[in-house]
Amino acid sequence: MKSHARVVVIGGGIGGLSALYHLTLEGWNDVVLLERNELTSGTTWHSAAQCPSIAFNQLLLLLRDYTVRLYQELANDAAYPINYHFGTGGMRLLTNHTHVDEVNHIISVAKGLGFEFDLLDAPEAKRRNPLLNTDGVLAALWDERDGDIDPAQLCQALAARSRRAGAEIHRNTPVTGLAQMPNGEWLVTTTKGTITAEHIVVAAGYRVNEVGALMGIEYPVIAMEHMYFVTEDIPELVAREGRMPMVRCPRDTFYMRQEKKGLLVGIYEHDCKTFGMDGIDPDFVNALCPDDLDRLLPKMEPIFDRLPCLKDVGIKSVVNGPISYAADAGPLVGKQPSLRNFWSMNGLRVGIGEGGGYGKMLAQMIVHGETEWDTWQIDPRRITSYANTEYTALKSIEDYQHEFRWHLPHEHRPAGRPAKASPLYPVFKAKGAAFGVVNGWERVSFFKPSQDFEESHGYAFQNWHPVVEAEIAALRAGVGLAELSGFNHYRISGPGALEWIDSLTCSPVSRKIGKASLIYFLTPRGNVAGEATIVPLSNGEIFYGSAAAAEYHDMDWLTEHLPADSGIRIESRTNTHTMLVIAGPKTRSILAAVSPRTKWGQKDFPWLTAQRCFIGHIEALAIAISFSGEQAFELHIPNTQLYAAYEILTQAGNVCGLSHFGMYAIESMRMEKGYGHWKGDFITEFNPFEAGLDRFVDMNKAFPGKEGLQAQIAAGNRKKRVILELHSPAAPAQPGEGVFAGDRPVGSVTSAAWGHRTQKNLAMAYVAPDQAEEGTQLSLFLLGKRVVATVLPSCLFDPENNIQRGQYV
Repeated sequence: MKSHARVVVIGGGIGGLSALYHLTLEGWNDVVLLERNELTSGTTWHSAAQCPSIAFNQLLLLLRDYTVRLYQELANDAAYPINYHFGTGGMRLLTNHTHVDEVNHIISVAKGLGFEFDLLDAPEAKRRNPLLNTDGVLAALWDERDGDIDPAQLCQALAARSRRAGAEIHRNTPVTGLAQMPNGEWLVTTTKGTITAEHIVVAAGYRVNEVGALMGIEYPVIAMEHMYFVTEDIPELVAREGRMPMVRCPRDTFYMRQEKKGLLVGIYEHDCKTFGMDGIDPDFVNALCPDDLDRLLPKMEPIFDRLPCLKDVGIKSVVNGPISYAADAGPLVGKQPSLRNFWSMNGLRVGIGEGGGYGKMLAQMIVHGETEWDTWQIDPRRITSYANTEYTALKSIEDYQHEFRWHLPHEHRPAGRPAKASPLYPVFKAKGAAFGVVNGWERVSFFKPSQDFEESHGYAFQNWHPVVEAEIAALRAGVGLAELSGFNHYRISGPGALEWIDSLTCSPVSRKIGKASLIYFLTPRGNVAGEATIVPLSNGEIFYGSAAAAEYHDMDWLTEHLPADSGIRIESRTNTHTMLVIAGPKTRSILAAVSPRTKWGQKDFPWLTAQRCFIGHIEALAIAISFSGEQAFELHIPNTQLYAAYEILTQAGNVCGLSHFGMYAIESMRMEKGYGHWKGDFITEFNPFEAGLDRFVDMNKAFPGKEGLQAQIAAGNRKKRVILELHSPAAPAQPGEGVFAGDRPVGSVTSAAWGHRTQKNLAMAYVAPDQAEEGTQLSLFLLGKRVVATVLPSCLFDPENNIQRGQYV
């Protein structure tokens, strides 16, 4: 075994082997894979190994598309052919109208990417798969490219190609120690010696926390037992020449594919079971959990009704093996939080079906510092400290039970809640708040109009639509209060701290005490990586605020660029402070009433400035800034005193009719202002000029990513962010849905909401530059129907920002 490698990959399943192979494709051949036992001896060997191309969002569609194409290439390699049943076809059964709305959304997303899926009626579904009883089936989503693959052959093919490119693979080589040396390299200790590596990739499957323990890391990953059974030969399959199309059913949470001349049927039972939470036997290798068919019995009757052939055939074998789940059911592929050159390829619930794409993506990150896609939804840093093992188990059980039931828009399922909550959570709950979740934090979506009001979810406008309209109307008539719990908040201090931040951003940075600057960080290729508000304070500190989800992401960005021995300190206040927002025409009046020592007049406290103040006797940092376009202030308050500050504000607000509002109202208002959202609208696929952030770029200064941005400027914009009005009152658009000029896909939606002040159905989208001119007529598909969309001005509500400057008319 060599003593040095550029990358050491730990784990020899589909994740580790895909990462290894794709690193060699990027030209990094000095790479080593270490496997504690034999290749594919974990989850991979017993995988049902399905390879669908259907997925529920843009990124996963792209990852699965790449994976399918890679597997086709491998299967057709005469030097090392593998068994891949490509193009068997598969269908997702739709048994209620919500299912139909879901797949119309997916079809729209796919069309925007140039992929085509068909919607079959029940008779056609039965014609393609005669084993089905289609009673109660409204339609079926058809995936022409669906298939399955031999997982062991697949991994051996990746291993063979990697070895030919120069990679080394060491089997039966457990890793026993990991330590980072002062120069940033990693010392990897194994039972067969040590290797020094520049980068580490952990792809350890259900043993990930055994590897994590070597570094003191607790990954938000556990394993769930999953059973499938294989039947004896079925006469209809014996008589059939071709393979029977695959079936997935969200109502009964099962899947079916052909296995030789029988069926392989996998079931996601409600009475499910975690695996290995108290440790895993070291000898659990190429092994299975005990059969437990009794757990499946409650599911069997509806499955037998759907597949009557199962009533007359015996079960040949049962497979019950562990599958890894992360805390939100998505994989953890990317940078490991707080560690340099340490990468994760874990929680691969759909490892075979998406593994090719994961490997390509991770290799691009390691080699180039970014990928061709924005991958935040599977970035390990999206899940922060709240997701301990117990929380992860609760969410994994919930996700397992709902395996084929996609999340509906705005749906936040109940397991593990509340994980994080401010002191005002019980206050707002008592007032009838409906909550969503952001980075584990409970955050108010809206306030229910009555005690028995239940929030509905779906793809059309929902029952809370008029409630949000009333919240905005009340705010505009007087003053409203909202809490943004979990808002990412750092205090940065030390010699040269402001100059250092200035050197990291493409944006102009104000040196004036109390003056707020909105700044952007760029990727190496010049795309948008991060967004923050910074304010130099009178005590020499710098306020740094960003999206709640950016807690780990931004800390990594800053610390990785921190000069050695600089004396600059970064203190996180994300979990110790909370932001209250006061907005509306009477905002300054109520603040003057509770904080008389501060001058709240427009001239004394203008827009985009900050001051230390006291809300009664509670110290706060107030910033005159608005995401809604109304007169507004952010109040940053310690959690220990948040309730006291809230009581002071609400008592004073009783005089002027203080109301409350939530995130749905903020979303509506920010859309009308044309304000983008980090990781919604501002993503690493587009540069700041494409994102409409021209005024926040100073090309006369040096900053990371400038060379890449200059190259993009020279090449011309690929897309342009626009605001669209959808000429339909029936439904909002959803992120990822395609935008079309005629039948030609020209872009996709990033966010959408009804604008209650402008009475328009709005969407934000990136479209081809030649389709971005104001007044251009485009179209989208809403609930399966084509809807005309018109490009609007970039700001619809108060485009001159007169209201934020105090000039109400």
